[in-house]
This record gives sequence, C-alpha cells and structure tokens, in this order.
Amino acid sequence: MGSRDKRIDEYIARQASFARPILRHIRAVVHTASPAIDEDIKWGFPWFTYRGKPLAYMAGFKAHVGFGFYRGKLVMGEGREKQDAMGSFGRLTGVRDLPGKAVIVRFVKKAVALAGQARASGKAPVRAAKPMPRVPPALAKALAADATLRAQWNAFTPGKRREYLEWISSAKQDSTRDRRLATTVAQVREGKSQNWRYEAKVRVPRR
Repeated sequence: MGSRDKRIDEYIARQASFARPILRHIRAVVHTASPAIDEDIKWGFPWFTYRGKPLAYMAGFKAHVGFGFYRGKLVMGEGREKQDAMGSFGRLTGVRDLPGKAVIVRFVKKAVALAGQARASGKAPVRAAKPMPRVPPALAKALAADATLRAQWNAFTPGKRREYLEWISSAKQDSTRDRRLATTVAQVREGKSQNWRYEAKVRVPRR
C-alpha cells in the first residue's frame, strides 16, 4: 500500500490560501489512481512515487501552483504540456484550471505503467529522437548580427534552445510571435533560459 508523508501536510499548510485547495485536490486524485503510490519531499517540494520511481510533483508559488509529470511528454503525449509555468498544466490558480478527475487519473495510471516498465527493465523507456524546431528567420537574423546574443545562444543546451523555439512556434498570432521573439532576444542576451524564473526557485531533476 502507498504511504502518506506528514511533511506534505506541513508543506500544504504553509502555502497561500488559494493554493491549499488545489494541492489537496491534486494529492487526493493522484492517490485515487493507485493505492501503491507513495509520497516524498524532493528538492523542497512534494513528489509522488511508485516503487521508488518518480511519477509526478506539485509545488506552490506566490500566485500559482504547478503540477507536472516526471515524464510528461510520454504520459500526456507530444505537445500537450503547457509551457507557461513549471509543470504539465501551466499556471494553476484554482481547481478549475485542472482537467477533470478522470483525465488526471488516466495520466497517473500511464505514469505508473511507465515507472513499472522502467523498474522491470532497469532503465527508463527510450524516447524517439525529436528533430530540433526551425529557427525563425527573425531570430536567425538577430543571431547573425549580434555576437553576444549568438554566443549565449550557442552556450545553451539543445534542450534550452528547443524550449525557446517551441515557445515561439506555438504562438497562434503574428503579434504574439513577435512579442515572444523580442522576449527571447532580450533573455538570451542575458543568458536566461525560457523558464528562468521558475528554475531560480525550483530545480526539477533531469528526466
């Protein structure tokens, strides 16, 4: 049987009043998916695990809550994770921002299955190689014209470059894409990743 960790009770109690109901809801739904799910505190925030393997995490911030899966792309499907905050579901300010209970339970069961496969094989499932998104012409032009910007961009890991490129390409309108390009140029010149605000507060381990 899975276990409840009193440290998570204490963690939730310390969070803002808007965040506590969200965190309690996430916790309850996750445990609904499997009686074998355990809890732990890793890197300063709550994690859900299955037979020692990480499944999902949740964290409270000043104005929102984050909830995500350790292998989000495998659990939810390519391109379904939101990118505006740490986690798989974006900035959560109320329970209404989460998908329905049945949807979360399905995702958690998928995460449990993946963790079981990893335990049985002794290693994580192998992901298919994903091609790097195309660099937008406007960004390519800026990189060519600015040596500092180019040096910072080249110093980023492929994953950090991909975060920016996917963020830009996911814009639905030209005006949004232009704003994201401008933000990208400004942040990259300072050596900041696309999610630098959240990385400064919470570090999620590499998958």
